[in-house]
Amino acid sequence: MQPLIILDGGMGRELHRRNAPFRQPEWSALALMETPSIVRDVHLDYINAGANVITTDSYAVVPFHIGERFYQQGETLAALSGKLAKEAVQQSGKPVLVAGSLPPLFGSYRPDLFDATKAESLARPLINGLAPYVDLWLAETQSSIIEMQTWKALVGDDKRPFWCSFTLDDSAHQTEPKLRSGELVTEAVKHALALNVDTISFNCSQIEVIEAALIQAKALIDQQDRPVNLGVYANAFEPQPEEMQAANEAIDEIRQDSTPENYLFWAKKWRAIGANVIGGCCGIGPEHIAQLAKHLR
Repeated sequence: MQPLIILDGGMGRELHRRNAPFRQPEWSALALMETPSIVRDVHLDYINAGANVITTDSYAVVPFHIGERFYQQGETLAALSGKLAKEAVQQSGKPVLVAGSLPPLFGSYRPDLFDATKAESLARPLINGLAPYVDLWLAETQSSIIEMQTWKALVGDDKRPFWCSFTLDDSAHQTEPKLRSGELVTEAVKHALALNVDTISFNCSQIEVIEAALIQAKALIDQQDRPVNLGVYANAFEPQPEEMQAANEAIDEIRQDSTPENYLFWAKKWRAIGANVIGGCCGIGPEHIAQLAKHLR
C-alpha cells in the first residue's frame, strides 16, 4: 500500500464558520478579496492539523461566482490565492505541498453548461496566476470527462504533477457509480489513466457514494505499470434535492452525523480499499483532518 498523503479540508464552509465575509455567489472568493489574512489562517490551521497538501483558495475565482470581476481581477486573485497558501507553508516551517485548485469553469455540478470554446479564456488567468506558487495541479469537482481532459490539455507540458478529482452522482450509490454527467466512473478513470495523471480522486460527493467508486478505480489502477495515487475527499452536505441544479446555489445544511469520529470511520474504509490521498471537502474542517492524521498516518 502506498504511503498516506493527508489533504486539507474545505475552505468555503470553514471561512463561513469563522464569520469571514461569505455569501452567494462569491463563496470563498469573497474572503480572498476582502480578508485574505483569514484565508491564510485557515491554510495554516490545516497544516497544523496534519495536512501534507493544502489547496489554493482559487475554486470560486470564476465568472460563475464573481461575475464580470473575473475579467479584470481573475489572474490577480488566482495569484493571491497561491501566495497566501505559500505563505502559510513558509510560516509553518513544514514540508507541505501547495495544490493549485483548477475548478469547474462553468459552475459546480453543471456538466451541461460546459463550453469547450470558452474554456481556455477562463482557464488561462487561473493557470498564469497560480503557476509561480503551486507544487501540483488539482482539477477538482470535475463533473464530466471532458472537463478533466480540457484542464489537462490546457496545463499542457507543465512538469508538475497533475491530479484530477471527479464528483459523483449522489443518487447513484445503490447502482453503478457515475459522474454527475451520467458517465460511468470506470470510463472516467480509464480516460484519466490514458492521460497519465498522477492522482485520481473523488470529491464533493456524499460520504456513502465514495466506496463503490474507489473499488472500481483501484481495480483499474492496479492494471497499470506505474504508480497512480487514489484519493478521496467527501463533503458533509445533506442530500441535494433534485431541483438543486448546481452546487453553491445556496448555503447548504451540514449533516448532523458529519463528526470527526464518523468521518474517520469512513476514511478507514477508504484506506483499506487502497486510497492513499485522503482529506475533506465542504464542511470537513481542521478537526476532521487532525483525526485523519492521528489515526491513519
